[in-house]
Parts: sequence; C-alpha cells; structure tokens
Amino acid sequence: MFQNRSQRPHPLAESARGVGHPVRRPPPNKEDGIVIGIISDTHGLLRPEAVAALRGSQRIIHAGDVGKPEILEQLAEIAPVTAVRGNIDTGPWARKLPDAEVVELSGVSIYVLHDLSRIDLKPGAAGFKVVICGHTHVPKQEERKGVLYFNPGSAGPRRFKLPICLGRLIIQGESVRGEIIRIAD
Repeated sequence: MFQNRSQRPHPLAESARGVGHPVRRPPPNKEDGIVIGIISDTHGLLRPEAVAALRGSQRIIHAGDVGKPEILEQLAEIAPVTAVRGNIDTGPWARKLPDAEVVELSGVSIYVLHDLSRIDLKPGAAGFKVVICGHTHVPKQEERKGVLYFNPGSAGPRRFKLPICLGRLIIQGESVRGEIIRIAD
C-alpha cells in the first residue's frame, strides 16, 4: 500500500516557479533527477489529471486531508507513497498515518506535516532542506533561511476560487527545485 519511511540523505534548496496553467506536458524522466510528486488536500477526490501529472514520480508525498484510504492505494500504483494525517482524516484507517514524517532522498531531508502552523521545530537547525505542508489549499513555495517551504495547494474539490494544483520536487545532486502544477482551471 503506502510507506512512511525512506533512505538516508543530504542538502541544499532552491525554489522555482509559481502557479502555472493546467499541465499539458509529459512528466520528467529519470535523467531530470529524482522526481517527487507532491499532493495534498484531496478530500477523497483523486482527479485523473492529478494521476497523469504524478506519473513518472519516483515517490509521492501526500501532505494530508487524504479523505479516503483508496486515494493512497491509487497513488501507490504510481510510486511509493509517504502520507501524513490531515485534520479531516479521522476514520480508523487514518490512525495509521503520522502527524508528521521525515523523508530522506538523495541526501535531501524533507519534513512533511499537514498544517504548517503546527510545526514544532526549526527546520534549518534540524537539518531539513524542505518543509512540505498543505491545509491552506493555497499553492505556495518560498525559501526562508535556506529551507524551501512548499505547499502544493489542493488537488481535491475546488474551494472558493483557488486553483486546483499539485506539485513536484526535483532533486538534482544537492539542489532541490519545486514546481507548482495547475491541473484544472
């Protein structure tokens, strides 16, 4: 099904672009580096556009508010999944999900939680190069004190007038590049 641990890693972060238009390009290939698909706030809805955008990922991180365990099972058909529990993940199945998780890939340490306001550590001091969160449904990435803060937005049901998005992290050597991918208008 899904996993909540990984390998051992290394550093450096660099942000990339903001919110684009709906994805109409093929996913990156392995020569582009390690590709991590980032999704959040599906609220029980896994859109075909999200599945297409996540294809080619070597790992998928779900930053909470999954909604149904079937979402994680479908994602696991694409790549190994690391997931955290969001505030709507309350059923018995969700008790297996941690509130926060650490992913380490190719020397890059990534801290994952649903609600950034609940972070209980200083990511840079703890050795993290990336913090992934969800909750707000607002896609955003910014670098602060050498740490990339990455929220892919919501890939689930539309909320207000916010875009339907997910994201990608691409690790090349010691650098990390983030992309926010708009999957529906």
